[in-house]
Amino acid sequence: MLSVGRLALLLSALAVLGETASVSLADDWPSRPVTVIVPFGAGGNTDMMARLGAQHLTAKFGQTFVIENRPSAGGAVGSAQVSSAAPDGYTLMFAAASVVVLTPQVQKLSFDPGKQLVPLSNIGTGTQMIAIRRELPVRTLPEFIAYAKANPGKLNFTVAGTQNISHLAPVLLFAQAGINLVMVPQKSEPQAISDLIAGQVDLYFGNSSSLLPHIDSDKIRLIAVGTPQRIAAAPDIPTVAETIAGFQFSSWNGFFAPAATPEPIAVALRKEISSFARSPDIAAKLSKLGIVRGGLSLEESVAALKQERDAYAAALKVAGIAPAN
Repeated sequence: MLSVGRLALLLSALAVLGETASVSLADDWPSRPVTVIVPFGAGGNTDMMARLGAQHLTAKFGQTFVIENRPSAGGAVGSAQVSSAAPDGYTLMFAAASVVVLTPQVQKLSFDPGKQLVPLSNIGTGTQMIAIRRELPVRTLPEFIAYAKANPGKLNFTVAGTQNISHLAPVLLFAQAGINLVMVPQKSEPQAISDLIAGQVDLYFGNSSSLLPHIDSDKIRLIAVGTPQRIAAAPDIPTVAETIAGFQFSSWNGFFAPAATPEPIAVALRKEISSFARSPDIAAKLSKLGIVRGGLSLEESVAALKQERDAYAAALKVAGIAPAN
């Protein structure tokens, strides 16, 4: 039987070996291609930002960062794969924060992405915009709220699917504004916007990249953004918070790694992602879509994820949707 002293020496030696192995791994990384799981389909904003980031990391680290789209179950399939991956820097995830902060609230999962994944940094923060039917006799969010209060139950809104940001952002907005609108669900954002343009619905709270092309439309009117500050692509459009203090609904989009990834690897990735996201060319490209420049630090990313988690929790409570976990 080992004495207490010898056991302590053995444990100390094992700890040193573990630290040495971790440092060695970090020194050699990356020595082969890195897989980046995107838990959404190809072609959307999240996929676009993931590919921009992967191209930059490929150039910087000299190994290919390969995008693999794994769309299913609100991102749960992709996040499960990365959560259970070896924490060696060779499997990452690029996703909207909702995969980590919303999906566990609406689906019963066998893993905890909030604990098993750590944010590295974001490429950008997606903006939600409120668009209304232009024929309505209002031009601003305060006027819309007053009109809805004067016409209870007569106005409606559309959503692009349910239990997602396009559903929960307006639900929370209406609750805080003290108004009630009838929901008309659609399966996709293009369908929702088509309904708004056709005058079949009164309001849609959707992605800025999809709504900004209609900023001069004679069919719809953009009246507010869900970010804390106004966006460069539409500086004349007020924030919701200018009418309802503290309201914020936006979408952090960035890289995650398994939580036990060696710190030197995480730091190297975080540094390059942040530098890329803050570069003027990328920031300008994303700004045209209404996407706010990323490059947040670890502390800032953690705070952003918490803000989104809390906003979704509040919206789910208003919607009467019980937590799944």
